Amino acid sequence: MTQIVLITGASRGIGAATALLASRHGYAVAVNYTANSLAADEVVRQIRASDGQAMAVRADVANEAEVMAMFDKIDAKFGRLTALVNNAGVVDDICRVDAMTTTRLQRMFGVNVFGSFVCAREAVRRMSTAHGGAGGCIVNVSSAAARLGSPGQYVDYAAAKGAIDTFTIGLAKEVAAEGIRVNAVRPGIIDTDIHASGGQPDKARAQGPSAPMQRAGKSEEVAEAIVWLMSDKASYTTGVLLDVAGGR
Repeated sequence: MTQIVLITGASRGIGAATALLASRHGYAVAVNYTANSLAADEVVRQIRASDGQAMAVRADVANEAEVMAMFDKIDAKFGRLTALVNNAGVVDDICRVDAMTTTRLQRMFGVNVFGSFVCAREAVRRMSTAHGGAGGCIVNVSSAAARLGSPGQYVDYAAAKGAIDTFTIGLAKEVAAEGIRVNAVRPGIIDTDIHASGGQPDKARAQGPSAPMQRAGKSEEVAEAIVWLMSDKASYTTGVLLDVAGGR
């Protein structure tokens, strides 16, 4: 049976690296994106160039209707999902809590938390043996910020990722008897362009050396952890929060 994975936010960074690696491990890959269709199409092109199966599918994970339509498209193209990587996420400009607006908070939690819940809900409906599925796995992309708090930068982002940690543990226990494993990776400072979207394009270069390993991480290093958690090699692993943070 072909293994089918949906990776949200897969047009760049950790998501793109995970899509390429998952394809090399035999997965048919649904490459989700919100706005950058050219980048998503390039990931699909690279997968197909190596004789893999891939499709690009647009959806804002904070929009429930778009998420449901995305899953319908994947059903029609590939069939029932067997893996989900909840990778889509946003940061924002550096801001103290006493200056945060509800608009900022709604966006932060809408994408990072609500989006992950809704995508997981749809995945469980397809994977769970209680729904006629054959089982599967979910990997949530959290952050080391969940345990560090990100004071003076983005406590809201850290809090959203803290919610993902709790979500991972609870959902793992909820569906463990239904053939679904649920785990999370918590990256530290990884050299991707998400930092630029938060107004800190040089963050990885500047702060990477402060990690015990004295460097920023690479997207591919996080992807290796994600794909391992998706694999049969992690068959007795669920409810785990795996730090990929250079010792931070």
